[in-house]
Amino acid sequence: MGERTTPSEIWSLVLRATQQGQSARGHHNQNYVLPVTEEAAPHLGLEAGTSVTVRMRQPRTLPVVIRTWQDEAAILDAVGSVLPAPKCLVRTSQFAIHSYVEGVPLSTVCGNGRAVDGELVTELAHLLARMTEVCPRTLPPLPFGWPRDHGDSSGFLRTLARMADRQIRQPNWDDFGGLFVALGVPEDALKRFADRVPELAPRPYSLLHADLHRDNLIVSYGGAPPLICVDWELATYGDPLHDLATHLVRMRYPDHQWEEVTGAWADAMERIHPAATRGMAKDLRRYVAFERAQSVYPDVMRAARSLLDSPDQRSLDEATASVHRALGAAAGPLELRNLPGEQEIETILHRWREARLGEGAPRDRNRGWTRDSRVPERSEFPDSAVTEALHAEGAAPANRVFKGTGHLNSVVRVPGTDFPVVVRRKVANVCRRERGYLSEHAVLRVIEESQCGVSAPRVLALGKCSRREPFAIHSYEGPPLDSGLRPAHPVDGLRLLQADCLVDQLHALTTVDYKKVDPTAGEGRFYPWLCGQLVELVAELPKESQQLARLLGLPDAERLDRVLAQYQVRERTPVLLHGDLNPWNLVCAPDGRGLTIIDWEMAVVGDPLYDLVRHIHLTPVRQHLRERMQGRWASRLAPEHTAGWRGDWRAYQRVEILRSAYVDLDRLVTGTSLDAPNVRRAVDAYAVTLKAAVGILGLRTRLTPNRFLTRALA
Repeated sequence: MGERTTPSEIWSLVLRATQQGQSARGHHNQNYVLPVTEEAAPHLGLEAGTSVTVRMRQPRTLPVVIRTWQDEAAILDAVGSVLPAPKCLVRTSQFAIHSYVEGVPLSTVCGNGRAVDGELVTELAHLLARMTEVCPRTLPPLPFGWPRDHGDSSGFLRTLARMADRQIRQPNWDDFGGLFVALGVPEDALKRFADRVPELAPRPYSLLHADLHRDNLIVSYGGAPPLICVDWELATYGDPLHDLATHLVRMRYPDHQWEEVTGAWADAMERIHPAATRGMAKDLRRYVAFERAQSVYPDVMRAARSLLDSPDQRSLDEATASVHRALGAAAGPLELRNLPGEQEIETILHRWREARLGEGAPRDRNRGWTRDSRVPERSEFPDSAVTEALHAEGAAPANRVFKGTGHLNSVVRVPGTDFPVVVRRKVANVCRRERGYLSEHAVLRVIEESQCGVSAPRVLALGKCSRREPFAIHSYEGPPLDSGLRPAHPVDGLRLLQADCLVDQLHALTTVDYKKVDPTAGEGRFYPWLCGQLVELVAELPKESQQLARLLGLPDAERLDRVLAQYQVRERTPVLLHGDLNPWNLVCAPDGRGLTIIDWEMAVVGDPLYDLVRHIHLTPVRQHLRERMQGRWASRLAPEHTAGWRGDWRAYQRVEILRSAYVDLDRLVTGTSLDAPNVRRAVDAYAVTLKAAVGILGLRTRLTPNRFLTRALA
């Protein structure tokens, strides 16, 4: 029955339901229960006074579920031949009328977290097992791309992950993507989950409810049948183990009852469809992992959306706790690293809420933040512009939010300002083994004032927000925002003209007066200091990292100190150094020739040779390009900056290889910053790094079995 053929008596009943019916809100529908009127009864085939459920899709509902089929009525027709279920009496695009199931939801008599009575557990398991008896030919057609082999468990799980990405993440990414990136959930998390699905045992497909929680289980008044499943709109067709996994998670059983439920399910399946239990002991955890992985998206989005309805501290506290739980549950399945703690989550949610609640509202010139006097107000970016930038930060879309090893960077536009800017904040819970020694804002200011030809961001503001969180605002260095392109980095190595540009900027750095940054810098010998910093880093590594380093043949701090003390380098006139010229700290100009150097937090004063050596160590460089860069560097820089460089190259290279051996091993052990692309590439190549490190020390690697060793050398 469609809209055009729906009698006016039915429309009147629906209108009456919205005005007078008892309302119960589900996740996806508003359900109204009311008796059928005498006028509508003949059209529904019911007696007047019989209760029905009018189901209406909630307006403005977030797309947060996976749907295999759109026609719940067809599903109910198929289910009804095997199991007790509501009947769909009328369906239009705006509403559906179902027969009313007499009883009470299980949630009203046994709430979430409470143990379910053993007899009910047995009955639940029997319901799940009987779903396998629904004839596949009675179900609606499956979507294009469904696994053809209806026993391919791995293919089904991969399909679920890709559908979750397509139906849940993608439609919401424009509104919530920036929030997810800030929270440490990358755009491709579900795709990578799908790619990692292992080989699962084959189990024959069947109908699955896929949303069997306490609100969707009705305990009947008469007890025959004792339980009835409702809300079949998310039903799907696939591996029965998926239904058990979603049921376990969404029912929120206490931990001690999981084994009981799993055992009851296995017993019921053995009697009805024994092939469905094949490999369940190993594979159930895969489906539980998926359920927790995909749930992070609806859980975070619902928590964030709730802040717009109740903009107070209590709602912020509740949303923070909800997001913290969701991230914690999804961390393992999605391989999320360096997740924020509760305090940082609260800050991120606060910024997201403020950006949306204040859209279009006038803002005070200096509301909610305090300027750091070390960076005075600039005429091209006054205090009012800072306020606007901080306000826009929380609403930055995902393609303008960049999370690195130490900073969260949000690119925003500011009304009245001709250029985009970057709001830059330190990531709270990241422990960086390599320290910074100079203030980044001071380094950028002196580079700008020197007009030396180094292409670097301008520091526009420095301060603290109302919640006492420090921030910096820099000029944005990247392609025009309207282009939709992300900043390009020479991750596969520099082109010829880019290499020349980088060397020319290293030459320009020699003209910067570093005394303006640190009047005492440059007075000591750089190479011994650098070696001392590496020894200190090794000594401060966590015990677990130090133990694995010894197992792999790397010396401890004391022995490393003795090894490095054997080598000396020639002293060269010190200059300001960037200190970390990895490819992700270089932004390519649109013409493919120029480069802008960003992220100056590791800047230091020292031997100009070091920047070139470290760059070539961290970047893929072909031999001919390496020789060109070395030659250009030696000819462009003054003799006091290059004297004896060929003899000292190997000494700095040795330090960088050893540094990588320790730092990357620690990242593998602790999981620190593994979501950053430069770190990911480094640890993926750790076997090569380790071999080079023990080789230059003249040592042997001891491949003693260890639970971290496989990860480190994979």
